[in-house]
Amino acid sequence: MSDIAMALAPILVLILIGYSLKRSHFLPDDAWSGMEKLTYFVLFPALLVRTLGNQSLAGAPWSAMLLVVVGTLLLAAALLIAWRQFGAAVDGATFTSIFQGGVRFNTYIALAVAQAFFGVDGLAMGAVTAGFMIVLINLLCISAFAVWGTRSRKGWKLIIRDVIGNPLILACALGWLLSLSGIGVPGIAEDILEIIGRAALPFGLLAVGAALKPEAVRGHIGPILVSSIIQFGLKPTATALLIVVTELSGVPAGALVICFMVPTAPSAYILARQLGGDTATMASIITFQTLLAFLVMPFIARLLL
Repeated sequence: MSDIAMALAPILVLILIGYSLKRSHFLPDDAWSGMEKLTYFVLFPALLVRTLGNQSLAGAPWSAMLLVVVGTLLLAAALLIAWRQFGAAVDGATFTSIFQGGVRFNTYIALAVAQAFFGVDGLAMGAVTAGFMIVLINLLCISAFAVWGTRSRKGWKLIIRDVIGNPLILACALGWLLSLSGIGVPGIAEDILEIIGRAALPFGLLAVGAALKPEAVRGHIGPILVSSIIQFGLKPTATALLIVVTELSGVPAGALVICFMVPTAPSAYILARQLGGDTATMASIITFQTLLAFLVMPFIARLLL
């Protein structure tokens, strides 16, 4: 398991550095929120546009990858909804946090691990997988808030605007447009996006560490367990089975497994805050899953990669 540990170690170290810097007040709190905003709205979209825009789907098994993504995510969402409908003793706001905890994925960790395992090809296939996942996950989570969340502060038009205006969805759409049109990322734009996007993963991982709140975990064991079973149990298993069915192999298969074995995303907390979810439960799920991931991911990787 030494190869897996070596691949994960730099990622864990960056997260721990972010956590330590936040707790030591090395930077003011506003700096961390600014870093998260910069990464989410500028750095990470630049990485996605460049990676997807230069990724030729000619010869890539994108249709099989899309099938695995859709099948796994819809199965996870359906089981969570069935659990809620058939007797789960949680209110709607708490369920939206459990739903996000079982459906969302940490894009920063996923792409960093894919690159650590498979190099440039891993980053490319990870970006393709993420491009499929980001759109569907946001639609599923917004729909969950529309049904179970507190939406008194936001009407349908504002919710739809939030989905369409999501910077990651826009970046994926632009990247796919450049790729499928055959234009690619032209000239100097590629150099600019490469320089900007290079900072996305380290900044994103530092922000993940800064967002951890171990003290918030107590009192939310039930929601944590349900979401974590889906995240680290059901999703990797379903992904592996669908990979066998679609006969995928190599880097595309590895990228899919990696994207479905990572913890939920810190951005889930922002969405919970904006759309009336249970922010305390969401913070606990994010923290626990992020810490648990580095114990569970090596075993999943050993079994499936």
